[in-house]
Amino acid sequence: MGANLPKVVVLRWGHRLRDERVTTHVALTARALGAAGIMLTDVKDEKIRATLSEVVQNWGGTFFFQIGTSFKKAMKCWKAEGGMVVHLTAYGENIEASNVMERIHATGRDLLVMVGSRKVPAEFFSREISDFNVAVGNQPHSECSSLAVFLDRFFNGKELVNEFENARLEIIPQKHGKKVLSRGRA
Repeated sequence: MGANLPKVVVLRWGHRLRDERVTTHVALTARALGAAGIMLTDVKDEKIRATLSEVVQNWGGTFFFQIGTSFKKAMKCWKAEGGMVVHLTAYGENIEASNVMERIHATGRDLLVMVGSRKVPAEFFSREISDFNVAVGNQPHSECSSLAVFLDRFFNGKELVNEFENARLEIIPQKHGKKVLSRGRA
C-alpha cells in the first residue's frame, strides 16, 4: 500500500470463550485487508497468538498481535501519540449514506479501528473515546463483515493486491482448482 497512507490497527475489545474463532477471524480479516496489527484488550489468549504467529510465518508480512493491555490504557496511549479512534458500530454514521470516510481520510492520522465482542459500554460512543462512530449498515451485523467493508473502503480496494514479504506460502490465483507455491523453510 502507499507509503502516504496512515497506519491502521484494529482493537478487539474483550473476548469470550465462545468468541475464539470470531476473534481469530477478525484478526485474519485485519491482516489480509491491510491493518498493521491487532490489539486484543482486557484479556489474554495465547492460543490465538500462536495461530496468528503461524499465519504470519507461513503467509508473510509484519502483522503484530498484542494481548492483555487494558482498553483504557491502549486508548490513552493511542490518542497521546496523535492517533484517531474509529468505532465500528451499527449505530454510527452510515459508511455509504454519509461523508464519514472522506472526513476520516482528511485527518491523515493513524487509525485505531475498534470492534467489540460483547455489548460495549456507552462510553465507547462518546467523543472522549471515539473520534468517529461508523456503521457499514444500520442493522445488526458481524464485526468481521464491518471490519472487512471498512478496510476495503479505507484502502480503496488496493489492499486486495498486497504482497506479503517473506511468505513461505503463496496462493497462485486459478480459474479452477487450488495452487499454492511453497518457498520452503528459511
